[in-house]
Parts: sequence; structure tokens; C-alpha cells
Amino acid sequence: MNQEKTKGELLKEKLTYNQKNAWEHSEKEVQQAFELCDEYKTYLDEGKTEREFCSVVESQLVKAGYENLNELMKKGTKLKQGDKVYYINKEKSAVFAVIGQEPLTHGINMLGAHIDSPRLDLKPNPVYEDTGIVLLKTHYYGGIKKYQWVTIPLALHGVVIKPDGSKLNISIGEDDKDPVFTITDLLPHLAQEQMQKKATEVIEGESLNILFGSMPLKDEKVKDKIKLNILKLLNEKYGIIEEDFISAELEAVPAYKARDIGLDRSMIGAYGQDDRVCAFTCVKAILDIVKPEKTALCILTDKEEIGSMGNTGAQSSLLRNFVSKLLYLTVDNYSDILTNLCLENSKMLSADVNAAVDPTYASVNEKTNSSFMGNGIVLQKYTGSRGKYDASDANSEFVAEIRNLFNKEGIIWHLSEMGKVDLGGGGTIAQHVANLGVDVLDCGVPILSMHSPMEISSKIDVYMSYKAMKVFIESK
Repeated sequence: MNQEKTKGELLKEKLTYNQKNAWEHSEKEVQQAFELCDEYKTYLDEGKTEREFCSVVESQLVKAGYENLNELMKKGTKLKQGDKVYYINKEKSAVFAVIGQEPLTHGINMLGAHIDSPRLDLKPNPVYEDTGIVLLKTHYYGGIKKYQWVTIPLALHGVVIKPDGSKLNISIGEDDKDPVFTITDLLPHLAQEQMQKKATEVIEGESLNILFGSMPLKDEKVKDKIKLNILKLLNEKYGIIEEDFISAELEAVPAYKARDIGLDRSMIGAYGQDDRVCAFTCVKAILDIVKPEKTALCILTDKEEIGSMGNTGAQSSLLRNFVSKLLYLTVDNYSDILTNLCLENSKMLSADVNAAVDPTYASVNEKTNSSFMGNGIVLQKYTGSRGKYDASDANSEFVAEIRNLFNKEGIIWHLSEMGKVDLGGGGTIAQHVANLGVDVLDCGVPILSMHSPMEISSKIDVYMSYKAMKVFIESK
């Protein structure tokens, strides 16, 4: 028999903030989450680098009827409501938009994410032979625990630019018939000195050398016969010479596919979910809208893991240039002041992952302000570290607007910082977009084992993030 709630229970229900478990929200949405994440895993497998992810996104945009904005600029084609346009920047970053009913100067609803991930880059002169083995020298990219990258299967991805200017796309280690590569480590029997070192020094950066071959060329008169044999194989298969490595961009990434995690298959384990999980949900949200009231835009940037620098990062002029082109093709008398006005009236959800509380390492968190697996999308009012330095701190009005929108639309969300005040912190692309005058709020998917070769996300959080992005860009 149901008992009436006491005054205290009613008061608690009315006044207190309680996080919800998104799995318990709707059985129908659980099924939708599983279906969405099957598609997400294909994005992860096909887009392990920023170039590859851009290629996957471009193919989806073209399939959905998006047109290249630069081609429209050349033709002087005017844009109208419902038009879909995109721009791929140097194959490493992308911007795309659906023109809305309202004038662009009223503002744009924006989504932003980054598509680079921590990895190992080959040095410009990587190939060397030592003690009967050929190895590749690397330089790690972004924040990694170096010891996590040894004794795991690695694949090589990237591009090689030849002297004639032709471009060769490389992917070795993903097909079941491909060889894979690895970085060796000491056996425990000989590692007494190594085991006394700090975790940051157990594997040094200069020790992240990839095992690449061991068979010599059969010629007694040449030195470095194993290296020469490797260069011979590379030349026979790909037509490249050693000097081509100087103008190459080759990345070593884990050579395994995205997999379901847990007996209940409720989670996904994969490399590169920071931040391709948010990039995926942003892309899907834009692809699934039809006629937004405000123009809906998504930007996917490179180089976030190393500061968002360069002409493919969020600190570049990419977003501003794209918005200027949209205005140029929609108004009769374009001027820079219109771009400024558009940006000042625009709003963005900066989508990046947050560190979920790991019960094994819970002491690094302040649990009342932390993110949790299965509790939906995470909102993060400010980033930065050690007193909010290098932070983007969203204004109260915009946070309230998003909170109320999500509550109204049934989005399961919670608020978080990243770790304890004196321990945690981090940055996203938010501050760079906010510098343009845009209202920006960080949000995204909680992740376990962030920046490792195997990051973990919850399928229901991926789904709630997709739903949140779609609700936002369709809002007035």
C-alpha cells in the first residue's frame, strides 16, 4: 500500500538537487542508446586520427546534401534558409552549418569539439638500426602516461608527401592481415632499478621507440642491412624513400577496435574517445536537424591536446572566417561589423569529455562536484586549474538557460568540476571561442581512464549527449 509522502520528503524533493541515473530514465531510450553507439563505434574505428575523422565526417556531410562553402564562394551563390554547407580545413579540422530561418546577425547556435587525441608521432628522421633490430623514434603528442604505451599493439596512420607533391595515405596495423608494431619493456627479472623510478620516469620519452623489423638484406658489403631491408620494403610497397619521412605526418595509435565493455555491454572501450565521443554526438545532432530557427553550426578542431595552436586549432581564424563567408553569401552589403554582431549574439556548447569518478581512485575527486558514469551529460561551468587559471567561465545567465532547456526537454544532466581544487583542472576549446564574444558552456561525456590507450564511456551518456546537442541547436 502506497503511503503519502511526509512533509520532509516533499520538501526535500522540492528543494534539493539530486543527480539521476540515465539508465533508469526510459527503457525506449536505452535501446536507442545501444543503436546509436553501434554507429559511434564505426566512427572510432574509421577515424583514429584527426585527418581520418575529418574524412569520415566529410563523407557523411556530402551524403546528407551539404555543399562545399568555398565552391559556393567562387560561384557567388547566395545562401537561403535550409541550405547546408561545409568546409574542411587542411584535412584536419572542419566547420559545417545549416542556414536557419532567422538572420545570421541574430546569432548562431554552435557546437564545438576537438578531434585530435594523445598519441605517438614519428620524429622527422625516425628509422634507425641497433643491435640487430630496426626501430622508429617517436615524440609523444599531448598528455600521456608514457608507461601505458609499451607492450601494446600499435598501428601506423598518416600521410606521406613525396618529392613530386603526391600524397600517400598510410594505415598499417588495422586489418587482421596487417603486421602490428609495439614498444618493448624490461622483464621484471632485470627491472630492479627501473621499478625504483617515479611513474613519470619509468618509461622516458626517448625510450618510446617502436619495434619495426629485424630481417637483414642479404648483402655483406652494406652497413645497417636491417634498416636497408626495411627501407626496401617501404619503397616496394609504398614508393617512398627515407627522406620522405621528413615531410610525413605519421602517428602511432593503438591497433585495436572499439569494443563493448561489461557483461551488460553498457560501456564502450576504445582509443580516442577524448574527444571523438563529443565530436560524434555533435555531428549526429547537426545531421539530424531539418529546419532550425537559428542557423546551426558545428566546428571540429585539431591541436586541442597541445594548446589549440596553429591554423587548424581553435585559436586560428577558422570559425570567424567561416561565419564571415556565411554572412557574405546571405546579406547584400557585407561588412566586418556584421561578423562581430553575429558572434556576439551566438551561443555554443563546447563539447569535451570530463573525468568520471573512478571508485578505485576516488580520493582525487570532491564527489559533490564530480561527474559519474551513467548520469548523463556533464555541464562544466568553468575549466582551468589552480584558481581557474586559463579557464573559460560561463556566465550565470547562459548556464541557467541551458539548465532550464535540458530540464524542459528531459535531458539527464549533472554538473561537475574536474578533480579536487588543488589537484585537478584542464582546458578545452571554450576559452578561444569565448574570446570572439560568443557565450560558451563546456559539456560532454564522463570518461574513465582518460588519455589512456583504452578510454571508457557509458552508452547512455553518449546518447544523452547527442540528445542534448540536438535540443540545443534546435532551440530559439
